[in-house]
Amino acid sequence: MTTELSSFMVPRADPLPLRRAWLVLAVVFMAEIMDLLDSGIANLAGPSIRADLGGGPMTLQWVLTAYTAAFALGLVTSGRLGDILGRRRLFLLGMSGFTLASLACGLAPNPGFLIAARLLQGLFGSVTIPQGMALVKVVFPPQHLRKALMPFGPIMGLATVAGPILAGWLLDLNPFGTEWRSIFLINIPFGIAALALGRRVLPHDSGEDPSARLDVTGVGLLTAGSALLIVPLIQGQELGWPAWTYLTMAASIMVFALFVRSEQRSPHPVITPSLFRRRSFVVGLLIVGGFYASLSAFVLVINLLLQLGLHWTPLRTGLTLIPWALGTAVAVLLAGAVLAEKLGRATLRIGLSIAIVGLLGLWWSTAHWYTDVTVWRLAPSLFLTGFGAGLMFVPLFDFVLGDATTEEVGSGAGMLNAVQQFAGAIGVAALGTVFFSRVAHGGTRAYFHAAELVFAICAALYLLTLLLVGLLPKHSQQTH
Repeated sequence: MTTELSSFMVPRADPLPLRRAWLVLAVVFMAEIMDLLDSGIANLAGPSIRADLGGGPMTLQWVLTAYTAAFALGLVTSGRLGDILGRRRLFLLGMSGFTLASLACGLAPNPGFLIAARLLQGLFGSVTIPQGMALVKVVFPPQHLRKALMPFGPIMGLATVAGPILAGWLLDLNPFGTEWRSIFLINIPFGIAALALGRRVLPHDSGEDPSARLDVTGVGLLTAGSALLIVPLIQGQELGWPAWTYLTMAASIMVFALFVRSEQRSPHPVITPSLFRRRSFVVGLLIVGGFYASLSAFVLVINLLLQLGLHWTPLRTGLTLIPWALGTAVAVLLAGAVLAEKLGRATLRIGLSIAIVGLLGLWWSTAHWYTDVTVWRLAPSLFLTGFGAGLMFVPLFDFVLGDATTEEVGSGAGMLNAVQQFAGAIGVAALGTVFFSRVAHGGTRAYFHAAELVFAICAALYLLTLLLVGLLPKHSQQTH
C-alpha cells in the first residue's frame, strides 16, 4: 500500500466548483486503485507467469522488482516535473503510458518483454500518482479538503482486500483463454475511462511553480546507485555470485555517497539537505526501509509457498490471503479514525508488535503442520500479520516528519514514498534470493524450510524497526 504524501505542500490555485472537484477525485481514485492492484496482484500470478513464459527464479523477482524499483525512482523526480511541465499534462501522459504498458504486459511473448513492460508500468505509474494527489489538494477548497481525503483509507483498504480475490478469480476464470494476462488487460478499460474523464475535468492551472528546476545530476546518480544494487541481488544467486556482483554492490555505496555530496552542492536538490540533519528523518528512513522490505518479501514468499510448495491454485491462494488483507483493511481504518490520534507514537509500536507475533505464528504453523497446514490453521497468524502492518500504514510518515518544517515536508514525504517503493524492491530481490537459494536443490520440504527462514528474517527486521520507533517525534506532523 502506498502512503501518498509526496505532494503535501502544493501551491494553491483557485478551487473548482465542488461538483467538478469530486469528479477530479474520482479520476485520481481510479489511478490509485490501478496502481495498488497492479503492484500487488502480480505476486499471486507469479507462478502462473513463470509456468507459461518459462525462465528461472529470477524471472519472478524481476517481474515484481521492475515495477516497484521504477516506481520508486520515478517518484523522486515526478513531483518536480509536475511543476515544470504541468500536473494535468503529466497525469494524462502517465495514465496513457500506464494503460499502454498494461496492454504490453498482457501481450508479452517472453519474460524479457514482460519485464521491460513492467518497468514502463512502474515509470508511468510514478508519473501519475503524485500529480493526482497534488490535483486533489488544489481543486478542493480548504474547508472541504479533509472530507475529500477521508475516503482514501477505506477505499485503499477495500482494494487491499479485493486484490488477492480478484487476481485469484481472474486466473481461475481464465477469460477468453488469457490466463495470467487478464490481470494486466483488465487495466485497459479502467485506464481508458480515467483518461476520458480526466480530459474533461482536470484543471489546466493547478498552482505549478514556474521557478522549479530538476537536478539531473542527482537523479542520474540516484538511478545508477539503485541499479548497481538491485541487479546483482537478483542475478547473483542464479549465476553463482560471480565477482562482478560484489563489485557492483560495493560500487553502489560509492555512487550513493556521491549522490549525497551532489545534493549538498546543488542549487535545486532532489531532497532538501536540512532533512538529513534531523534525527527523526534519518531514523524514519531506516524504519520505512525495514518495514516495507519485510512486507514485500512476506507477500512474495507466502504466495510462492502456497502455490509452488503446496500446489494450491491461485484462487485458493487468493482466498487464503483474505484474513491478511482483511486485517490490514480493518487496522487502516482504526489507525486513521481513532488510534493514531489517541495513542500517538504507541500506535506504531503496537502495530509492529502484533505483526511480529503474526510472523512468528506463521513460522510455527509451517514448521509444525508442514503439508497438513490448512487455510484455517494459517488464518489467525495471517490476520495478525495484516492487522499489525495496517496500523503502520496511515500514521508512519506523519510521525517521521513530525518535527520537519513546512518547507521540508513536501521533499521529505516524497523521499519517504520513494524509499518505501525502493525498499519493497530490495526486499523482493534480497529475500527472494534467500528463498530461492533454499529451494534450488530440494523438494516440497525445501519450500517450507525456505519460507520459515524468510518469515523469521521478516520478524527480525520488524523487531529492529520497533526498537527505532522510540527515536521518532512523539507527535505527528498533522498535530502541529
